[in-house]
Amino acid sequence: MSLFDENAPVPAPRRRLGRPALAGLWAVSLSLVALLVLTLVPTSFVIQRPGPVYDTLGSVTTGDGDERPLISVSGAETYPTSGSLDLLTVEVLGNRERTPSWFELAGAWFDPSRAVVPIDDIFPDGVTTEQRNDENAALMVDSQKEATAAALTELGYDVESLVRVFQLTDDSPAQGILEQNDIIRAVDGRPVTTTAALRDAIGAGDGAPVALTVERGAETIEQEVTPAEVTIDGETRWAIGVTIAQDFDFPIEVTLQLDNVGGPSAGMMFALGIIDTLTPGELTSGERFAGTGTIDAEGTVGPIGGIRQKLYGAKDAGADWFLAPERNCNEVVGHVPDGLRVFSVADLDDALAAIETVTAGGDLDALPTCTTG
Repeated sequence: MSLFDENAPVPAPRRRLGRPALAGLWAVSLSLVALLVLTLVPTSFVIQRPGPVYDTLGSVTTGDGDERPLISVSGAETYPTSGSLDLLTVEVLGNRERTPSWFELAGAWFDPSRAVVPIDDIFPDGVTTEQRNDENAALMVDSQKEATAAALTELGYDVESLVRVFQLTDDSPAQGILEQNDIIRAVDGRPVTTTAALRDAIGAGDGAPVALTVERGAETIEQEVTPAEVTIDGETRWAIGVTIAQDFDFPIEVTLQLDNVGGPSAGMMFALGIIDTLTPGELTSGERFAGTGTIDAEGTVGPIGGIRQKLYGAKDAGADWFLAPERNCNEVVGHVPDGLRVFSVADLDDALAAIETVTAGGDLDALPTCTTG
């Protein structure tokens, strides 16, 4: 008697994978590992892309759900406007708590409307996201004041410049002498109206006590502070340990309403919007202009970040004309979307001249633009 069935099937010998199959299996395995790494391993970059666009001649929805004009004025006659004066923003994808994945970065590299930038350029080491947002909010407030001063000065209003104490440092020599919101009117009897003038006046004393004429509420008082020697960004100078805010005394009330947007780059477009609101006729004649740039009380337009993203944001919003800071021209050349015409502006007068030339059907080729060389 047999213990085994002689007719039972015999298992076929196991086939060994050939080299091509093994190579394919290894490739798939390595791809899966790479995929996991690219998904999970943190990066040291963030992505900039076009953000929301706001028409300074239009309105915005507040956090309370109310619809309010971006620019409102009391104390002076206002006039109807048309067209658009768009201010542009840049959104940042990622922060120190959550950086974009390598896949997201790869996609951004091939998108001309986006930019991949080192995270330290946007979120400096040691600065939290909340601190950055607070700083940008303060810059926006200062920018709005400078824009209002530039616009009202352009229109012939008398605007008084003020040097106001924003805060005191912990080890400030002025502790117990100066207070937040004090207005410094003079140093050693010489009037000061700008932060630069105050800094120069303190430095001229070479460490000697300075006599400050201070306006505190309705009272004017004389205070003396002995500066301390400090080093800031590698430069040693004399300082009284206060953060100064450039402020202004405006003859009319101008309110600029824009929540959740920070930084100083909306200044020029706010100034143009204020001018249009306070003058008869329609500055844009129904045309859609977009632009960006900081501005100071004298009307000088300064450079900003994210100019390439703002060019694409303007195009996507339907603008035909773009006002770019002269000092950003090197970043503009070669990156203008089709259908958008860019004019270079160094100050508020340049911006007004560009708008007036467009609306009057003038010689556009005579206007400054961004060119190579």
